[in-house]
Amino acid sequence: MDSTQHLHLIYIILAAAVATFLTRIGGYVMITRMKRIPPRMEAALNAVPAAVLSTLVAPAFVYGGWDVAASMIVAFFVGLRFSSLWMLLAGWLVVMAIRNIGM
Repeated sequence: MDSTQHLHLIYIILAAAVATFLTRIGGYVMITRMKRIPPRMEAALNAVPAAVLSTLVAPAFVYGGWDVAASMIVAFFVGLRFSSLWMLLAGWLVVMAIRNIGM
């Protein structure tokens, strides 16, 4: 990479940092100025964790290979019945077993 490409990359990173900061501070300012949060906004805010989790898990499930998909399925069913620690342990054990057995 030459120096102009490095400078261009630095500008892109700085622009992304400023956009992220303004988005976060804008949301904070908007929420703090409200006397009460409208029900529709509260419902939208409650949906954010599920949307973020889906965004993180779906690509790994689809493109991570069948060992990752199998471990996620097992972890899901274990998570329905037991705590998060057992869910993580079950998923880890399944993916490690599949990778080490060489299926």
